[in-house]
Amino acid sequence: MKQAVKERIYLSSPHLGEEEQLFVQAAFTSNWIAPLGPNVDAFEEELAAYVGSGHAAAVSSGTAAIHLALELLGVTKGDVVFCSSLTFVASANPILYQGAEPVFIDSEPDSWNMSPVALEEALIEAKRENKLPKALVVVNLYGQSADYSRIRPLCQQYGIPIVEDAAESLGSTYQGNQTGTFGQFGVFSFNGNKIITTSGGGMLVSDNKEAIQRAKFLATQAREPEIYYQHQTLGYNYRLSNILAGIGRGQLRVLDDRVQARRNVFQRYEEELRSWAGIVFMPELQESYSNRWLTALTLDKAELGVTRLDLIHALGLENIEARPVWKPLHLQPLFTGCRYYRHEGRSVSEELFRDGLCLPSGSNLTSEQQERVLEVFKETVSNAPSAKGIAQERVSL
Repeated sequence: MKQAVKERIYLSSPHLGEEEQLFVQAAFTSNWIAPLGPNVDAFEEELAAYVGSGHAAAVSSGTAAIHLALELLGVTKGDVVFCSSLTFVASANPILYQGAEPVFIDSEPDSWNMSPVALEEALIEAKRENKLPKALVVVNLYGQSADYSRIRPLCQQYGIPIVEDAAESLGSTYQGNQTGTFGQFGVFSFNGNKIITTSGGGMLVSDNKEAIQRAKFLATQAREPEIYYQHQTLGYNYRLSNILAGIGRGQLRVLDDRVQARRNVFQRYEEELRSWAGIVFMPELQESYSNRWLTALTLDKAELGVTRLDLIHALGLENIEARPVWKPLHLQPLFTGCRYYRHEGRSVSEELFRDGLCLPSGSNLTSEQQERVLEVFKETVSNAPSAKGIAQERVSL
């Protein structure tokens, strides 16, 4: 008799409710489907208000938002743009779109995000070579804020504008302020796996009203205000539809609940697994509050007897999705030959990729589903031939 396939547990699946349907239905009832419309205008206003930014432009993806930010900052062929290395390729692809040269900056252990030490070294060398970057793309990895109290002064010292890639960190804070607000531009993503989703979409935010108005112009094919179609500037088809913006408006209303749900998922993983020697969870930077978009941890093979790939395989056999931490961009074939600056003589991003694992973390992950993940995890480690076993119960000294 054929064994029934177990229910799939996804890494981070969409979590929709009821309010989204109200806004989408309003778009259908009014026949205002696309382009743009009342939902787009309201979504921009509501998200800008939530994060505390002056203005926002709703676009087709977070990648589009980064591209527009670089365009607005005047990045062009031959320029240099510094970028976090430990991130998804979408953070750096727009640098290539503009014909610019990416230079990658390592992570630091306290946040897994851009190392201020490596950044300073790169800036000093760039100044010496008279080739300072036109912009800096800083990524907030897995919902965790970068250390802007150290990064921003460096950028101010050298006159480098910041594009904050907060695609994964909506709802996270640093020193009491929402992420996405620490640079000249902030970028959010509403891809299907993000903490809130529009199925696909993004947002560019800034306190610069003229820049956001320009972004909207460029994102609508740079059409001039004439009765006929007039174009004298290269534009893009980057605006968000009224239907998808309606989904976003509904999702935004439950964002705080989604953040708390993911933090609860993280907390249970940590409570259940922290007694195992060789497991270290992604830290939460001091003075920050992470949305814990994904629960990420590192594994010490010498202690546990298993690697991240062993666990990914074991979970996969049980129809559970897990993934390695991002492969650093300086290791990607697409960016062969690009400069890379390490953190204090070591490559933290490579270490995290080698040992890092992301577990199912969705805000709609049930207790029973998380228990399945934990059972497979524990069983795999317990059966490892060279595992040293569970650490002794911690004793307060």
